[in-house]
Amino acid sequence: MKTLPVWFKKEIPDMNSIREKLDLLKSFNLNTVCVSAHCPNMGECFFKGALTFMILGDICTRNCRFCAVEKGKPIGLDTDEPRNIALAVKKLNLDYVVITSVTRDDLSDGGTGVFAETVKEIKKQTPQTKIELLIPDFRGKEESFKIIVDSGPSVIGHNIETVKRLYPIVRPMADYEQSLNVLKKIKKINHKIMTKSAILLGMGETWREIIQTMHDLKSA
Repeated sequence: MKTLPVWFKKEIPDMNSIREKLDLLKSFNLNTVCVSAHCPNMGECFFKGALTFMILGDICTRNCRFCAVEKGKPIGLDTDEPRNIALAVKKLNLDYVVITSVTRDDLSDGGTGVFAETVKEIKKQTPQTKIELLIPDFRGKEESFKIIVDSGPSVIGHNIETVKRLYPIVRPMADYEQSLNVLKKIKKINHKIMTKSAILLGMGETWREIIQTMHDLKSA
């Protein structure tokens, strides 16, 4: 009889620990991509103290087909959000934090100012914390990338998400080449900063397309 490998099985996490983190996030009026995107690994990550804060609200102006985050017309910004995230990071005693966001095409700067302010507040509260920013494409605006780089994160990520052929279906409001250019422009501003990306599999891509995407990312 075949059984699942040990690494495939997940233990039920300590629900009290998870509730404590959810209550903390609620008290600071904060969002996480873990909750908003209905991530199946949320319980395990929360139990280990790993979470990804999602800034700029919880409504996205894009309509990527794979994403469970709510789409529509966002409301105004929470001016307390950067400081509240910093306080939550301190409370959770995080030595590494990931900050991502919904895409805000309705904002003139795409939300770069809030990203920068969030980094500033975290460094003020817990200067030892490493900060990773997982950013949208900001419609390719170089001035936006400069603000992000100058804010001083340890890592900047931008996900390619899928292969080029599937972009019109999976990411109809985004562009494959523009996403590659995000990484290129960041490296152009500061070639020493660490950049990263990610791709989702299982949406109809071929092995050859996956390899090509990896080559494209390496070239970026």
